[in-house]
Amino acid sequence: MPQEKDGIFYHLGKNVKLGRDVKIWHFAYVGDGADIGDNVSIGSLAHVDYKTVVGSGTRIAGMAYIPPLSVIGRNVFIGPAAVLTNDRYPMSSRLEGVTVEDEAVIGARSVIVSGVKIGRRAVVAMGSVVTKDVPPETVVMGVPAKPAYNRAEYDRKKNEWEKHLE
Repeated sequence: MPQEKDGIFYHLGKNVKLGRDVKIWHFAYVGDGADIGDNVSIGSLAHVDYKTVVGSGTRIAGMAYIPPLSVIGRNVFIGPAAVLTNDRYPMSSRLEGVTVEDEAVIGARSVIVSGVKIGRRAVVAMGSVVTKDVPPETVVMGVPAKPAYNRAEYDRKKNEWEKHLE
């Protein structure tokens, strides 16, 4: 049912569980039976479909699509316009979600194929197409996505990048 809070309009389905301090931005959609943890942010025009679980501290950027039956861990970042899918052979009668484990990062415009598991603290580079499971602590990139380096190297590069802000 359409909701409005502080001038922000969004759709909240039936039987949705919302944790504390959840922020849902303009025109976002949260489907029936979704379970959203504490301190979650769902960006403008994002679509979090039915029977989806989103862990606490997760940020879903604008225009992202999270399909039914997906499980998103805690403190995950899903970038703008990222698409998780739920049907390997559209329009089949079998649907399966995507699993994204704690502290993973999914870059902007990435596509994750149904049934894939993104491991804990893994990183999917922007624009990647992920067709296979991603091991924990691994950075993947490309089409199709392939391992490029580990999370420690990603964090080092990120920290170096952030130093230039000062």
